[in-house]
Amino acid sequence: MIDYGELEEDGFCIVKGVLSQARAMEIKEKLWVAAAESERRGSPTYIPGLDPNDANVRVFNLLDLDPVFVDLIQYPIAVEAVRATLGEDFLISNFTANIARPGAKSMVPHSDLAVVFPGPWLHRWSLNVIWCLDDVHEANGATRYLPGSHRLRSQAEVPDDVQQLMRPFLARAGDVILMEGRLWHTSGENTTENEDRALLFGYYTAPFLRPQVNWNVLLSDQTKNTLSAHMTRWLGLGAAANIVNAEFIARPADPS
Repeated sequence: MIDYGELEEDGFCIVKGVLSQARAMEIKEKLWVAAAESERRGSPTYIPGLDPNDANVRVFNLLDLDPVFVDLIQYPIAVEAVRATLGEDFLISNFTANIARPGAKSMVPHSDLAVVFPGPWLHRWSLNVIWCLDDVHEANGATRYLPGSHRLRSQAEVPDDVQQLMRPFLARAGDVILMEGRLWHTSGENTTENEDRALLFGYYTAPFLRPQVNWNVLLSDQTKNTLSAHMTRWLGLGAAANIVNAEFIARPADPS
């Protein structure tokens, strides 16, 4: 059950046991296959501009790599949370994975709303739905967050020692972390010897915000042809793109 009061007060909440641990493990196995397929397609899983070393494995364009990720991005509890926080109309801005392997280091602290909107950050215009495929704790690189930072309105308000003030999320495999887009966070350091920490990040935004990725370019025709009308709308694939409550599509002028 989602605690919206906690989400409002703390900028995040944890929904326990959305998936069974066995199901989380199955999806993690599919994620590793997706990572290999991403590399085969020429999309690297190590991005030097994001991470200090290749112990952070990042997988992009999940929706095109396995149908299980299409199912997760529209999972009922995720859609419920997004509608409750952003409204009936929203966009799926991105869906990616980060596997922190032993030796993984932290990326630059950021908020996801700040990445797509320069400010001022006046409202909760985006939401991350984070799927935990492993137990998440400080030693294996749990995502770290800055308490209260969802109330910051500009870059100037972010403290200089933001990294030192952050705390780790603690969750179990199968849990979902709802994190509003204004909350400042970073990937944690994995100091274990043999423990991975795999997370999926579904990022949703208010419809007036441009998505982080261009789904029209990224998704194959094969994947597009399998999508429901709702998914086509949420991905901004229709002719009306992100027009709120649009009930029309652009048509060429009648030549007569």
